[in-house]
Amino acid sequence: MTLSRTDGGNPVTQETDADGRIASLGDVSAGTYRLSFDVGAYYKKKGLTPFLDRFTIDFHVGESRTYHIPLLMSPFACSSYRGS
Repeated sequence: MTLSRTDGGNPVTQETDADGRIASLGDVSAGTYRLSFDVGAYYKKKGLTPFLDRFTIDFHVGESRTYHIPLLMSPFACSSYRGS
């Protein structure tokens, strides 16, 4: 997964844990961000040939600093929403 600001800044790359989570991305201030998931590499590690290589989400961080952005995926599709 790569997190980057769409108005510049250095990308942050972290791998999810066994539960598919990242505990902390550090200081994420208000602004517009892009999350990019390398889903193709995930499925290739499992010996599958995926339809998608990368799934990208652009979103805005406002006053709330806690975000839950679930990624639901299969080798043929991805979906996301803002969780609670």
